Amino acid sequence: MTRAAARVGIGQSAMSHNLARLRELLDDELLTRAADGMRLTPRAVTLLEPVRSALAQVEAVLLREKTFDPATAVRTFRLGLSDSMEILIVPRLLARMREIAPGIHLRLYNVDMSRLLDDLDADALDLALAYGPIQQGQLHHKQRVLFTESFLCMFNAEKTGVTPPISLEDYVRLPHVLTSLKPDRSVRGFVDDALDELGLHRTIALTTPRFLTVPHLVAQSPVIVTMGARLARRFAADLGLSLSPPPVKVKDVTVSLLWHASYDHDPAHVWMRDQLVQLVGEL
Repeated sequence: MTRAAARVGIGQSAMSHNLARLRELLDDELLTRAADGMRLTPRAVTLLEPVRSALAQVEAVLLREKTFDPATAVRTFRLGLSDSMEILIVPRLLARMREIAPGIHLRLYNVDMSRLLDDLDADALDLALAYGPIQQGQLHHKQRVLFTESFLCMFNAEKTGVTPPISLEDYVRLPHVLTSLKPDRSVRGFVDDALDELGLHRTIALTTPRFLTVPHLVAQSPVIVTMGARLARRFAADLGLSLSPPPVKVKDVTVSLLWHASYDHDPAHVWMRDQLVQLVGEL
């Protein structure tokens, strides 16, 4: 209570009085004593999100005329993204920040799709880049499709004994490397769904959550990987690997930008979202 009062700028007795008024108004204790301090009641937990959103909207209205100057602003943006998106987008983003917004600090986090929306709700992330539209999102989960990605097969022609374009027979015969951010053990990819339609299956030699290691794995082993075309072209050029269209019908995937509605009208947040959209348009 003492720390909360100090953060708000009032005395402890005034904070205690305000808590008492809230308890009476809402007919709930809101905070109860526990061995490790004060704990939120279930009612208080349900109030966190709508109250935070409402306060953010009020703040946005009051500060609507306030401008954001990237040249002088000092702020940290927390971005959740996979290492593939980090390779593709962040180098250009960092270069732009150094040029036009030197006071902006970027803090990158691995994106965990199983808890991405919870992280946005908890204000643990400002923005996230995720594959595919997030179907389970609620109204306060905002998303914008940035681009659509197609796929290419990448392999070492010498190690595999295969030259492009790869045949369906060779595609099924060769062991595959699979990149997946899913924590479950029985991981499947979009390629497996496409093969199922043909009554076929593949052998997965290795599964990894890190896209960065994949080109080096493929370069030194008789394996194949099916990955996003933009990164595949870059890796193939750097390591002398072969590329081929997949011999099965693999659906394109969208990459979306996600954020919490609390930041919809935040001038700095709007600016950062615009920067990401512009950078993606230049890819």
